[in-house]
Amino acid sequence: MTWWHRHAYLLLYIFFSVASQLIIRWRVGGAGALAPGADRVQFVLHLLAMPWVWAAFLSTFLAGVMWMLTIGRLDLTYAFPFTGITFLVILFAGAFVFGEPVSAGRVLGTLLVVAGLIVVVKS
Repeated sequence: MTWWHRHAYLLLYIFFSVASQLIIRWRVGGAGALAPGADRVQFVLHLLAMPWVWAAFLSTFLAGVMWMLTIGRLDLTYAFPFTGITFLVILFAGAFVFGEPVSAGRVLGTLLVVAGLIVVVKS
């Protein structure tokens, strides 16, 4: 069995997890900032009326399914560090898609997570 075949569910887990976060960030950002004293219930209900928010929920659900399938194929102690890849993808997506600021500390911290992943994968 190839590496890609053994890790397919794990890669799909990462994809669906990241997709969910990006969709939610996009729709919450599009809804505007929640003003102090604003009705939070109305704000959330407004978001829940958006089909994209439900797509994000579906993506989260699919990530959970992919995780269950991953754990059926790989050891937890091996698979879980791979979830750190989401930090790297979200860091770059936040910067490039949403124009969020990225400090040197965030980059360094994310690279440390990736370095830890490499150590775990090689051991």
